[in-house]
Amino acid sequence: MNYQDLVSSIGRFFCRRSLKHGQRIVAVGGGTGLPVLLRGLKKYTSNITAIVTAADDGGSSGRLRGDFGILPPGDIRNCLAALAETEMLMEKLFQYRFGQGDGLAGHSLGNLLITALVDMTGDFKTAIKELSQVLNVRGQVLPSTMEQVTLNAELTDGSHVFGQSRIAKVDVPIKNIFLTPALCKAVPEAVRAIEQADMILLGPGSLFTSVIPNLLVPDISTAVNQSHAVKCYICNIMTQPGETTDFKASDHLHAIYAQTGVKRVDYILVNNRSVDKVKSEKYALEGARPVIVDRRTLQEMGVRVLGGDFLNEDELARHDSQKLGRLIFSRLM
Repeated sequence: MNYQDLVSSIGRFFCRRSLKHGQRIVAVGGGTGLPVLLRGLKKYTSNITAIVTAADDGGSSGRLRGDFGILPPGDIRNCLAALAETEMLMEKLFQYRFGQGDGLAGHSLGNLLITALVDMTGDFKTAIKELSQVLNVRGQVLPSTMEQVTLNAELTDGSHVFGQSRIAKVDVPIKNIFLTPALCKAVPEAVRAIEQADMILLGPGSLFTSVIPNLLVPDISTAVNQSHAVKCYICNIMTQPGETTDFKASDHLHAIYAQTGVKRVDYILVNNRSVDKVKSEKYALEGARPVIVDRRTLQEMGVRVLGGDFLNEDELARHDSQKLGRLIFSRLM
């Protein structure tokens, strides 16, 4: 080992030791939003618990769930990849999605690895723990429940939609959303992480199909309410057609309060940088627009508003991981 390699190794050692003594963070969500947040958090602490929805029934996850009777692996996979310290090639391999082949097309290698490990170990949580060690994950990733749950929605026109993947496609406002079975049990480690947390972060991500489903697990929402941790909702930058059409920032919180057992949050993080005209026009074609931040209403709700430039510089109007992590640890911790 040469001098530069030695210095680098010593630096990594002290960095890991420092991260182990970092703040205890619980991040609740799923979909594409939660991994974005996790990538920003892992620079500051390794005491991270990601609590992920177990209701996904679409795509590769839905197929594996139906064929093998396992929990949907897709959101778990994305969070593991976000928290991993592995080489870039390993992460790309883990996230690789087959484009062809009978039975393989549409599946990601990571989903198949999780499925294989569940079959080998006989337990989903054990499989995730083993894979976390292989990927050198900072923190832990847990489903909110180990039960096979279905997400259900009652729409404002009186109709009902069953299944997360179908609910995500509705174009009628959601009146009520619930799980079956309703009294599903939470993963004990997830409840324990909430009880011990210094901060609980909700979102970002699809409100009704990624964030709220976790809070519909009774023991999860109860633990959040009883926790003395700082609680913060990270508001989406854009509305989502169907789920949150015309929603203002306060509407997101009203929905969480109305649909779950969660009674209040302390902070809401909102983007205050304008979305450029090209992006806005692109989203408008799909029926989406930037979320309006109604500060007065939020303040009347007793929620402190933290604004910042959270926009990623790519072609999509979504959060930037590093900007989120930096603000959370500079303003909230």
